[in-house]
Amino acid sequence: MDPAKKVEDEFRRLSIEIRLLEETARTLQSRLNLVNTAIADMTYAHSTLEGLEEKKEGSELLIHVGGNSYIRAKLHEPDKVIVGMGAGVSIDKTLGDAKEIIKKRFEGLGETRKSLEQRFSQVAQKINEDQAMLEELAAELRKGKASQNV
Repeated sequence: MDPAKKVEDEFRRLSIEIRLLEETARTLQSRLNLVNTAIADMTYAHSTLEGLEEKKEGSELLIHVGGNSYIRAKLHEPDKVIVGMGAGVSIDKTLGDAKEIIKKRFEGLGETRKSLEQRFSQVAQKINEDQAMLEELAAELRKGKASQNV
């Protein structure tokens, strides 16, 4: 095979690989954003449950309903929390159990985030390596074309 053709084929292969890696990086970044949002939600839930420990039955609360709006409510059972378990299923738990569930979810999300960050870092490193190789191949191709014009 002609050496120039070999360089061109490698150039094309690296170009395609870089595009695929960049798409992978975008997907990983999107997943990281979702995990970070879930972590923020778990942090808010944990903080709210911590605050409930100090409340007694009949305490007045402000419940966030979205859009920077709240409603006033009275706490009926301070040691009971309804926890979503997934697939639209929620169950009654004690405050302590609910805090433990939130803690485990938070830890799981932290592990997921760490894994995604590591994968993102690996992909970014591979993109950088491929781009450096692509630049070398481009220089080689330019040099080859320049010597053909002589």
